[in-house]
Amino acid sequence: MKAVNIYMEANPNPNSMKFVVNFMLLQEGVSFDYPNIESAKESPLAQELFNIPSVERVFYMSNFITVTKSESVEWPEIQNEVKNVIKPYLENEKPLILQELEKDPLFDENDSEVVKQIKGILDEYIRPAVEQDGGAIGFASFNDGVVKVNLQGSCSGCPASAVTLKSGIENLLKRMLPNDVREVVAEGV
Repeated sequence: MKAVNIYMEANPNPNSMKFVVNFMLLQEGVSFDYPNIESAKESPLAQELFNIPSVERVFYMSNFITVTKSESVEWPEIQNEVKNVIKPYLENEKPLILQELEKDPLFDENDSEVVKQIKGILDEYIRPAVEQDGGAIGFASFNDGVVKVNLQGSCSGCPASAVTLKSGIENLLKRMLPNDVREVVAEGV
């Protein structure tokens, strides 16, 4: 049985809580976002978490699991229940996901030079800050000066994500790539 320590960390989204464990769950840059139980077919742990009635989203990255709850309950009402699902699951070393990853999903050798620069900036400057808040950012596309990103985990549905997107991510990309980037928009928020 594996020794598992879990601590909780709040983030800007009041309906999300980061459950941080004492070891890496996934390799650097890899994340899984489950907005509902139907999307969690490949993740037995996420399915178990969705059995808690107020759990609305489950997100895995690095050494944490971000759980988003409904607004109708407060964290003190369900946080122990969530921990009591995660801890024994990880202690018994059950698989987090039922699929294997072949390569880093962020980088593709067929990308244009500008797309490589955008992804590099997202990876180096943006991703660590977003991860700190229990979420993730993914590159979706770049077309005609518009960068589209996917916000996952606690960032999805967070009241602060629009501000982060425009005043943080968009300003940084425009400053670093002034001739290429006009706007940054989020898909599926």
